Amino acid sequence: MAKLAIIYYSSTGTNYKLAKWAEEAAKEAGAEVKVLKVPENAPEEAIEQNPAWKQHLEATKDVPEATNDDLEWADGYIFSVPTRFGNVPGQVKSFLDAAGGLWFQGKLVNKVVSAMSSAQNPHGGQEQTITNLYTTMFHWGAIVATPGYTDNSIFAAGGNPYGTSVTVDGEGNMQEDVEAAVKHQAKRTVDITNRIHNN
Repeated sequence: MAKLAIIYYSSTGTNYKLAKWAEEAAKEAGAEVKVLKVPENAPEEAIEQNPAWKQHLEATKDVPEATNDDLEWADGYIFSVPTRFGNVPGQVKSFLDAAGGLWFQGKLVNKVVSAMSSAQNPHGGQEQTITNLYTTMFHWGAIVATPGYTDNSIFAAGGNPYGTSVTVDGEGNMQEDVEAAVKHQAKRTVDITNRIHNN
């Protein structure tokens, strides 16, 4: 049974929803799954100024925070993160940087990784964010498992071969129908993880 950590960062809920869809599909595919959030390190005053951010933090307060132990435990990962100027949010960068000890010990080699993203407009950096995250994975010696064009759901979701991405309006509504693409990506990640780790 593949052990899959679905690690997300979400300030207002989009990437949490993507992570939950991925969890559902990964469990259907037979994986042992943990859904984990990247620790929040934004200043309290910034969060207080955004009611949707504060509300989402409160709604997900019981979701466990991802740790290096989780990175070591899992055979594979799905990351779901918003884009910040074409890159991962600072919270995610801090989390990845803190894995340096595991990297140094070779404990991240051959982990299978896939990623998803969101932004407020169609060309807001989703693809760049995913490929920037994958650059870190190359340093880990991980095996990147993109969805490519392996299922029609990818075209219906906007056609991003690097990982499912979604556009979200100012009210938090997803502009593309990505649920099927997320679930396909999760099942594909489980399949590849099984091929690498359970043969």
